[in-house]
Amino acid sequence: MRAELSIHQEIVSFIPALYRFGSRFHKNKSDLDDLVQDTLLRALKASPSFRADTNLKSWLFTIMRNAHYSNYSKAKRVTVNSESVEYLMPATPPEQEWVVRKGELDRALAVMPGVYREVFHFVVEDGDPYDLAAAKCAISVGTVKSRVNRAKHFLAKHMGDTVSNAALI
Repeated sequence: MRAELSIHQEIVSFIPALYRFGSRFHKNKSDLDDLVQDTLLRALKASPSFRADTNLKSWLFTIMRNAHYSNYSKAKRVTVNSESVEYLMPATPPEQEWVVRKGELDRALAVMPGVYREVFHFVVEDGDPYDLAAAKCAISVGTVKSRVNRAKHFLAKHMGDTVSNAALI
């Protein structure tokens, strides 16, 4: 047990040397950290088989080199296909929610006062500018803006939402 503890302490003392040696294999800090960690785990696992008459630093470097070659060989065998990258694709939002929200919107529009519904239709649904909607309704631009704002608040209230969330719809 005592000898094993001293070997573990010596292995830990070689961590800076392992980082320097490992930088030959990886320039990326994250990959280098992974290689050093893998080397340390393999060395600690194999420490009972370490012979005292061998050079510990060379033994660690050999373990690191073999770990790098093993990982490199595994990486070459990995193929990229649709199954291995499907987790990167964004999920499609469920359509049912939008169907429900559309039903809520239709019900809220049905009970909205006509003066609000008319300008809401021109400005929000048709995308007309305020001045064109004002000309169609024969009212001032300020009145159109006010009614559109009130229509948005009315919809948010009747749909059980806030104006900022309702504006996203």
